[in-house]
Amino acid sequence: MTTQEIDFEGIERRPLREFAEKAYLDYSMYVILDRALPHLGDGLKPVQRRIVYAMSELGLAAGAKYKKAARTVGDVLGKFHPHGDTACYEAMVHMAQPFTYRYPLIDGQGNWGAPDDPKSFAAMRYTEARLSPFAELLLAELGQGTVDWVPNFDGTLEEPQVLPARLPHVLLNGATGIAVGMATDIPPHNLREVAAACVRLLDEPDADVADLCSHIQGPDFPTEAEIVTPREELVKIYQTGSGSIRMRARYERENGDVIVTALPYQVSGARVLEQIAAQMNARKLPMVEDLRDESDHENPTRLVIVPRSRRVDVEALMSHLFATTDLERSYRINLNVIGLDGRPGTRNLRELLLEWLEFRTQTVRRRLAYRLDKVRQRLHVLEGLLVAYLNIDEVIEIIRTEERPREVLMARFGLSEVQANAILDIRLRQLARLEEIKIRGERDELSAEREMLEKTLASPRRLRSLIRKEIEADAERYGDARRSPIVAREAAQALDETALVSAEPLTIVLSEKGWVRAAKGHDVDPRTLSYKAGDGFLAAARGRSNQPALFIDSTGRAYSLPAHTLPSARGQGEPLSGRLNPPEGAVFAGVMAGDPDSRWLLASDAGYGFVARLGDLMSRNRSGKAVLSLPAGARVLPPVPVTDPERDRVALASTAGHLLLVPVQELPALAKGKGVKIMGIPASRLKTREETVCALAVVPEGGSLTLYSGQRHMTLKPRDLERYGGERGRRGLKLPQGFRKVQRLEAQG
Repeated sequence: MTTQEIDFEGIERRPLREFAEKAYLDYSMYVILDRALPHLGDGLKPVQRRIVYAMSELGLAAGAKYKKAARTVGDVLGKFHPHGDTACYEAMVHMAQPFTYRYPLIDGQGNWGAPDDPKSFAAMRYTEARLSPFAELLLAELGQGTVDWVPNFDGTLEEPQVLPARLPHVLLNGATGIAVGMATDIPPHNLREVAAACVRLLDEPDADVADLCSHIQGPDFPTEAEIVTPREELVKIYQTGSGSIRMRARYERENGDVIVTALPYQVSGARVLEQIAAQMNARKLPMVEDLRDESDHENPTRLVIVPRSRRVDVEALMSHLFATTDLERSYRINLNVIGLDGRPGTRNLRELLLEWLEFRTQTVRRRLAYRLDKVRQRLHVLEGLLVAYLNIDEVIEIIRTEERPREVLMARFGLSEVQANAILDIRLRQLARLEEIKIRGERDELSAEREMLEKTLASPRRLRSLIRKEIEADAERYGDARRSPIVAREAAQALDETALVSAEPLTIVLSEKGWVRAAKGHDVDPRTLSYKAGDGFLAAARGRSNQPALFIDSTGRAYSLPAHTLPSARGQGEPLSGRLNPPEGAVFAGVMAGDPDSRWLLASDAGYGFVARLGDLMSRNRSGKAVLSLPAGARVLPPVPVTDPERDRVALASTAGHLLLVPVQELPALAKGKGVKIMGIPASRLKTREETVCALAVVPEGGSLTLYSGQRHMTLKPRDLERYGGERGRRGLKLPQGFRKVQRLEAQG
């Protein structure tokens, strides 16, 4: 088999980089201009425009019988829009949903979705549709020479390049779309307000955005939820053409319950209830007892939130829900449209309305010129008919006797070919005298109309006046009251997590291996709890569920965790290392809990320590923060709470059997550090670890102290403790024989 050389002559050669760049740019422009962005003139994307036009061609006007949506989709795809039927039908559904479009363009019959689930609409073989009365604002002037026509995708039909909208539909129903490198987010607006702004611009072309905002208060969504964005921000958005607004649900009180009566735009009531229920299940919303959805046909939105009691601050509760659920939602605004020059761009409110008024002026001018041409043509024909009636006998004679009557009529009476044909088309019954009177009357009416049209086209002032009257008439016919009230509200504020948790007493228990759990109540003996094999009790602290629990490790770093998130003491807890990131090799040495202003004694077994405020030890970091500096070789002792820094005394026992009591007020109050020497153990014995502090306790004024040594224990009464008192830095006195190996100290008030 012989190989043949390939002839590349006549084939274009281009670098791959250049080809790919051009292909991507072509695709980008296609998506921008022919798919994603609306045209400023009629505010529609191509698929929407084609759906509306195809329905008008099918005769589906507002008063017509409904037809299957599948018939409309088939016509749109087969004639104008060769793309997917699912996407086309979904675009059709959006234009029929009164909760999606402020002014629906399609009147649907059947299941067209619900506010809770807009995509729950039935298949197009089940639903039926026709155009809504509002669609007349887009189609009424279509056949009057107002717009340019372009071939469809296969060149067999023509479709309008843009529809001759009588009002700025781009603002009335808004638009959303994501193109390549740009997007548009135009919210819907109230028809009457937009019409008033257009009239203001016609009367005062120099009016600025602030002037126009005296008419357009802000967006007007299909829902009755409140727009809570401040007016200054709204004006700024319209001045720049971009920004964001916030919508908030409306609620009322009814027999102590909270009734949500309106939700933000495109927010599902079921989704809101799920979000609130999730907080309730996570025990983050204790002030709510129950939720119900009582929505029905009479009350499309009725969500019931039942507070736990009448003492609940409903304003604070709803502010929290606004901040943490879809009861309040933000919406982007980007007034990006395809302008009259065919280029996309973001415009402020004044620029957008001015350009639309230019489009409307062109449309009305073309409509009047088209009508003037038709009037002139008809007057021309009528003039010829009147000539025939004035010379009826001669005309009849010519028609009866001449072989080429048209040419003879044209030569004899100076008629045009159009006039001659009109005379030849007259029926015998139209030769009556009454018909001549009708023609003269029609000629007079058309002459007056021609004069009016010519004056209007020649006078910009008359043209503006006509446009203003038409806008005002359409606003009167199709306009309605604002649905979304604009209300000044304070910013929503989520409640602090601790404020959402009930203040139940808890005992936080830490084991030797670093496992933690929380037992309800303060009367729990943590030593009696069960522990894993090889593990045992290390430390415990009493606090409340709405307070943080703090832990200190063997390196002197402190960590914080919300107490209500700790596992129950019914089990054996969970390791702290799973929720915190201590340094490698570090173990947990103690636990603290209580009010942020409470005081705790932090100390090392080298006899150094200080008093710290609990709030100063807190850290949101999983890695904690350094609070206690340790001398070389020293270890951290479990922290001890200080009840009264002015009167309490700290008791320290050493491994050599010494006991010392020092007033707490002699210790410094620090946020972090090494502290001062409380018990003076000889440095040589500390260095070799022959003697260290082995137990620590804070004894209240008039309190007693119990020493535990093996199986024996001894309680020192207040008068017994006096002999062990001393200055800070002393070594203390020796304990009696048999109690010199102290394992722990417990103080009683």
